[in-house]
Amino acid sequence: MSLNPAQRAAVEHLDGPLLVLAGAGSGKTRVVTEKLAWLVARGFPPGELLAITFTNKAAREMRERAAARLRGDAEALTISTFHALGLRLLQAEARFAGLRPGFTVLDADDSLKALKELAPAGISPDNLYWLRQTVSTLKNAGMDPAQALQAAAGPRELQAAELYGAYQKRMTAWNAVDFDDLIRLPLAALESDESLRGRWQRRWRYLMVDEYQDTNGAQYRLLKALAGERGAFTAVGDDDQSIYAWRGADPANLARLAQDWPALRIVKLEQNYRCAGRILRAANALIANNPRPHPKTLWSALPDGPPIRVLACRDNEHEAQRVVAELVGRRQSSGCRWSDCAVLYRGNHQARALEQALRLAAIPYQIAGGDSLFDCAEVRDALAYLRLVANPSDDGAFLRIVNVPRREIGATTLERLGELAGRVNLSLAQAAGQDAALAALPARASAGLAAFEQQLGQWRRRAASEPADTLLARILDEVDYAGHIERSDKNPDQRQRRLRNLDALRQILAGFARHGRGGLAELTQAVSLLSERDQADQDAVRLMTVHSAKGLEFRNVAIVGLEDGTFPHDAAQDEGRVDEERRLFYVALTRAKEWLLLSHSLRRRRYGSIEACTPSRFLDELPAAELHREGEDPERDADHSRALARNHLDRLAALLGD
Repeated sequence: MSLNPAQRAAVEHLDGPLLVLAGAGSGKTRVVTEKLAWLVARGFPPGELLAITFTNKAAREMRERAAARLRGDAEALTISTFHALGLRLLQAEARFAGLRPGFTVLDADDSLKALKELAPAGISPDNLYWLRQTVSTLKNAGMDPAQALQAAAGPRELQAAELYGAYQKRMTAWNAVDFDDLIRLPLAALESDESLRGRWQRRWRYLMVDEYQDTNGAQYRLLKALAGERGAFTAVGDDDQSIYAWRGADPANLARLAQDWPALRIVKLEQNYRCAGRILRAANALIANNPRPHPKTLWSALPDGPPIRVLACRDNEHEAQRVVAELVGRRQSSGCRWSDCAVLYRGNHQARALEQALRLAAIPYQIAGGDSLFDCAEVRDALAYLRLVANPSDDGAFLRIVNVPRREIGATTLERLGELAGRVNLSLAQAAGQDAALAALPARASAGLAAFEQQLGQWRRRAASEPADTLLARILDEVDYAGHIERSDKNPDQRQRRLRNLDALRQILAGFARHGRGGLAELTQAVSLLSERDQADQDAVRLMTVHSAKGLEFRNVAIVGLEDGTFPHDAAQDEGRVDEERRLFYVALTRAKEWLLLSHSLRRRRYGSIEACTPSRFLDELPAAELHREGEDPERDADHSRALARNHLDRLAALLGD
């Protein structure tokens, strides 16, 4: 595919900052890749180019495309997520951020655990969730604890700011950062030190930012700090697909570009290469109901495709059955694979009825976003034990399991240990083995730490001769991890599931050992990168939320649960965020390439009771000429129902024959 005129203009523009407003399916990834090649062809060394995106998957795809286009030159490019870029900056400039080399990045669970320990005793889960989100919001705005205290407008915000301060004090003692710090800390360092900022601006002569509409305040300021006054960057995004305000994304960052760089040029990509014409006309009509500072009208040279079917169903179980029947019919009529089909919904709870209907029809399916084996707490605990045995400097692993199972080592003791470790430039585990450090701690905690460090030493000696699966079994037995599960989980089915997960991990470790995958350190790193959900080639219907579907496309898409209160979500209606819900529905519509089905229920079970439902207001915003609402043409509906029934009988016969 050659570049169209708008794409070519975006690729070839090098004279000042550029904003590319890339509509859904308009080939933005191709534009980013071609621009990197254009820059190299114009004499920019690949090592001085930086491309930033939001997910590891998007970065991996960009890297693969750049490698195919640039071959050997692509190896020198820096293609990174925002957070991986922040980590790189912190690793290179730790002292500017108040960190020691070898700092730990806490995962979400460990970060929440630290916040919970510092929060008021007996705090409710809802209040803890609010405090956690508020601290994250403050960090994503680039605010430090002192600034948060100054900005607090009431008692609740003051409580959050005080918790933020205590939390950061503990993180400093632990020489640790959390996910939000990966942007906040390098930003603070760059903004406060002109020479540091200048050094990194010279390091990357040109910046590319993908999915720009998803940037938050701190990410925008990081881009500004790296780009400097020269504004040698291209930002690619789509205000119509800004759907992450709930996690801090600020679509107003689009307008800030023109304010900070008045010479900004804007190029719109409006030709869509994905969707049938009918689907695009429906999407255009929908999104036109939103205020849009940069309106776009997507168009396509592809055929119109079949009318968009709209089903009215009795309840969510009936809806699931009808949708599955339509998918079977679509497969029979078009010869598509199951993996060409996706069912999208607003919330994960809507998958249950769909799962049941798909199982009854013996149709394979995959749920996007399900937990991996390696997301389970017990598996992460077990891997943390192995990581710490392999690497005494792994502070993250130490913090995770020093008190799992309980060893009466409190958070205050760990904070004090972190301060002592920092003074002598040792890891937490190494400091726990020093008599001088232990003598400065309370006697009970000191004894617990000494005993734990002694155990670690024994396991390290065993690691030289024992396979990893055998060593893990020994560790879990000696710390009585099964007893820990028994004490912490009162549900017998859950306890058995957690024990089975540990057995599954040992089998994976045994398999790696049989294939000679290096020592314990290399093995734990390799296992940590595994995901049992990495099954993209499986021929199965995809079930996912619309948020999860962002960036994906399918030949056939069904969108379910189109009722007011579900989509748009009732909280969004109450809080005046219907515009974002409309953008979310726009994203859902534009995932479909050829065939689109929309469904709603007249009644739905919610919060344990049956409620009457009103069809989503968004359905009335779609042009009637592009829709076929069930009941409008009884004769045509009857023919369609007979065809679905025949497909169902044919499928049953095939299954019975198998």
